[in-house]
Amino acid sequence: MEEKIYDEMLKLDNQLCFPLYAASRQVVSLYTPYLKELGLTYTQYIVFLVLWETDGIPVGELGRRLYLDNGTLTPLLKKLEAAGYLTRSRDTADERVVIVTLTDEGRVMKEKAKEIPLKIGTCIRLTEEEAKGLYTVLYKILGGVNRG
Repeated sequence: MEEKIYDEMLKLDNQLCFPLYAASRQVVSLYTPYLKELGLTYTQYIVFLVLWETDGIPVGELGRRLYLDNGTLTPLLKKLEAAGYLTRSRDTADERVVIVTLTDEGRVMKEKAKEIPLKIGTCIRLTEEEAKGLYTVLYKILGGVNRG
C-alpha cells in the first residue's frame, strides 16, 4: 500500500515543479528572438528591467530583486559593463557596497527594448484576470519557499 503512494507521488504528472519549469522555459524562449536582435540574454534583459526602474542600485538589492546570487550576478554585470551598458562603483558612504549605474548606452537600450513586453503579451493567451491570478500565485511561491 505504502509503495503505491510513493509510486503515485513520483509520477511526472503529479509534480508541481514540472509545469512551472516547463512553462518558465517556454515563456523565456518567446523572448529569445527579440533579445537576440539586441544582443542580450534573458538574464541580461531582466537586469536592465530593474536598472531602468531603479538606476544606481546596490548589487545586493539587484540580486534580491532578481532572485540571483552573487556568483551568477557578478559575471553578468562584468559582461554588461565591458559592453558599455553600465558601471559598477563603490558607495562613498560604505565601500563594501557596489552600486550599479546605467551608462547612456544602457539607457538607450530601453528605447530599443520598449516593445518587447507587448510582443510577448500577445504570445501568451491568458485573460487579464488569469494573468493577475498567476502573477499573485507565482510571487506567493517565491515568497514562501523554504530553502532549508
